[in-house]
Amino acid sequence: MVEEAEGPASERERIPHSLDPGELNSARVYDYLLGGKDNYETDRAMAGRMLSQVPELKTLVWFARGFVLKAVEMAADAGIRQFLDLGSGIPVTPAVHEVAQKLEPSARVVYVDYDPVVVAHSNALLAGPPGVAALLGDIRSPSDIFEQLEDNGLIDFDEPVAVLFSGVLHYVMDHEHPADIVAAFRDRMAPGSYLVISHGSLDSSPEILRVLTGTADSPAQVAFRTTPQTEAFLSGFELFEPGVVPVQQWLRPDLPDTRMVMLGAIGRKP
Repeated sequence: MVEEAEGPASERERIPHSLDPGELNSARVYDYLLGGKDNYETDRAMAGRMLSQVPELKTLVWFARGFVLKAVEMAADAGIRQFLDLGSGIPVTPAVHEVAQKLEPSARVVYVDYDPVVVAHSNALLAGPPGVAALLGDIRSPSDIFEQLEDNGLIDFDEPVAVLFSGVLHYVMDHEHPADIVAAFRDRMAPGSYLVISHGSLDSSPEILRVLTGTADSPAQVAFRTTPQTEAFLSGFELFEPGVVPVQQWLRPDLPDTRMVMLGAIGRKP
C-alpha cells in the first residue's frame, strides 16, 4: 500500500521542473493506464501498485476517458468549435482534437498542462494537425492561462467554448480554492459554452480511498470530494442529464459499478 505522508507537499514540490524518470508523474501514470508509451519505470511501478489493490482502475480510466470524449462530441454537435483541455496530460488516441475535428474539421483545440515535459511531449505529438496547440500553464493561475490564450490568438472567449476539467480538480487542494478557479473560467465563457468536469469521489470505498489518497508527499496528492461539492463547481451552468453521476452512467446503462467512483458532469452556460 502507498504509505501515508506526514504532511502535504508544498506547492513548489508539486510542480514538475524537469525530466526526472525517478520522480512520480501523474500524467505518465495515466498515460500508462490508457495504454500509452510516454511513461517510465517509476510511473509503471506506481500504476502496478495501484492496480494490485484497485484492479478495476484501468477499466475506470477508460470509462472516464469515454465520458470526456462523449462530452466533446456533445459540444461539437451543439456547434461549439473551440475546446480548452485543462490539465490535459499526454494526448492518447483518440484525443480530444481527433474527436472534435472528425465532427468539425475547423475545430480549434488547446491543451494546457503544468508539466513542461508533458507539454514537450504534446508539442511533438501534435506537430501535424492544424488548429491544435499545447501550452504550459497551471490551472491554479487562470490569469496566466488567459494571457497566453489571448497573446497567441488561440481562444476567442466571445464565442462559445468547451472547457474540460478532466480528472484535474482533485489535484487542487481546498486551500488552493478550486471553486474560484472554475469560476474564473466560467466568468470568461460566452453563453452557450460547455463546462465538463470529472472528479474523484469520496463515495469511493474506504479501502480505495486509503490507496489513492496516500500520496500526500508527492506531486500526485489528491483531494477527492463529495457529489454536492463536485456539483457546486458547476454553479452558474445548466446541468445536462443525468447530472453529477459516476462517469460510466454517461456511457451505457449496463456498465458495472466500481469501488472507485469517478463523477462526471456536463453543464451549459445560459
